[in-house]
Amino acid sequence: MANLKDIRDRISSVKNTRKITEAMRLVAAAKVRRAQEQVLRSRPFADRLARVLENLQSHMGSGESESPLLQLRDVANITLMAVTGDRGLCGGYNANIIKRTEQRVAQLKAKGFNVDLVLIGRKAITYFQNRAHLYSIRATFTGLEQVPNADEAGKIANEILAEFLSGSTDRVEIIFTKFINLVSSSPVAQTLLPLDPQGIASPDDEIFRLTTRDGRLGVELGKRANPQPALKPDFVFEQSPDQLLDVLLPLYLQNQLLRSLQEAAASELASRMTAMNNASENAKDLAKKLTLDYNKARQAAITQEILEVVGGSAAMN
Repeated sequence: MANLKDIRDRISSVKNTRKITEAMRLVAAAKVRRAQEQVLRSRPFADRLARVLENLQSHMGSGESESPLLQLRDVANITLMAVTGDRGLCGGYNANIIKRTEQRVAQLKAKGFNVDLVLIGRKAITYFQNRAHLYSIRATFTGLEQVPNADEAGKIANEILAEFLSGSTDRVEIIFTKFINLVSSSPVAQTLLPLDPQGIASPDDEIFRLTTRDGRLGVELGKRANPQPALKPDFVFEQSPDQLLDVLLPLYLQNQLLRSLQEAAASELASRMTAMNNASENAKDLAKKLTLDYNKARQAAITQEILEVVGGSAAMN
């Protein structure tokens, strides 16, 4: 039977670990709410921008735009952006993105494309830098806010935009984790450049809303329409549509990237919250088992002492 002091020490250690994991779960839950609030704050600008772009499209015939961000090219070089976190303790969040990135690189190389990587997050950077002989890394970004903001998205967007306009890459894809609910997320790949002029307005746009019922966190997902009113058909632009597109499309690209980063951040926080909740439950179960083992060991020790006293008394008689 294990030593009673060792069991007591282990019970104390497990309980302390549970306090830490429970605190981390609560922190992650609060930050998921913050991610939701930030998405909501960015919605009005994104909706108004989409409306303006829709109106510009209505003033232009098919194929009239000469904006380089809309021009399809013969693809030879492709840049993949992989979005992971800077920290672990979030289940399979980082590993799933890394695995999806490796699979996508293999698929593209098998088709004869040259592929390089733009890595966001310390976990992806560490993994692929350790395999630099297999992968070409174009740029890395780390140290982002837990919930990314427009300034950070702008810096990354400017980097990939410069590479695309210079012709060093013909296509840019981003691999990130799409937020589904608090216990489920899915790695997805999305094309950032060139922009699809027909895909500016997304009727299937979704937004997540955190709710609290009976003291438990939940999430609601719903399709939403653009609440911004459509521009009048006789709306007159002072500049030509091409000039306006050259200004607005980089903003649209930045907004798309920001949304992807925010969804990835929400997914990471939800994964961490779930992982810490599971760790807390496992610690609770382990503490119960150890307490039962301690009681059994203590009872066995008491019984042994009684037997020794009785045996000693009988020997004296």
